[in-house]
Amino acid sequence: MIAQVHGRLLRKAPQEAIVDVGGVGYRVTIPLSTFYRIGEPGEEVTLLTHTHVREDALALFGFLTAAEQALFERLIEVSGVGPKLAVSILSGIEAPDLVAALRASDLVRLTRIPGVGRKTAERLVLELKDKVQSLAATEEPAPAAAAAGSASEDLVSALLHLGYSRPEAERGVDRALKEGEGRFEDLLRRTLRILSGR
Repeated sequence: MIAQVHGRLLRKAPQEAIVDVGGVGYRVTIPLSTFYRIGEPGEEVTLLTHTHVREDALALFGFLTAAEQALFERLIEVSGVGPKLAVSILSGIEAPDLVAALRASDLVRLTRIPGVGRKTAERLVLELKDKVQSLAATEEPAPAAAAAGSASEDLVSALLHLGYSRPEAERGVDRALKEGEGRFEDLLRRTLRILSGR
């Protein structure tokens, strides 16, 4: 099992990073929170990883903090929640907010996450409410600097990748841009807050 990768970041996208480790490029699926803070291509990066093995594939899921990795591993223990949905959940809500929503049985907040319906939200609360007490991570590393000049279409594309419909994504991006300009990561975070009703 691969527990960690350390190397040079070759590429990054909202849910994926390619890390060069000794000449081998590892594709690692990441949540948005890691994307925000991972740094820029060419920089050194260390990701804690979860190795997921299926009959037809071996996939790596990466995280910058141990708390986020632990939360991911709790999520995939829930019936009906696979690793891709777990990453989508962590991308749709910050880890401390997810812990708070689970502890408060906040189904409304959970069902705002793309891919999470009422039944899944109920299962998450039922199975994780008492298991997430120790996972309330308070540490929040500073976001890494992003490349300038990201267009609204890049934001819409990132949101489509996360499961939002195009009209919903475009409305959210328009509202976020009306509130002010900013770095890609900041605009994406603002748009996600708008779309989740916060």
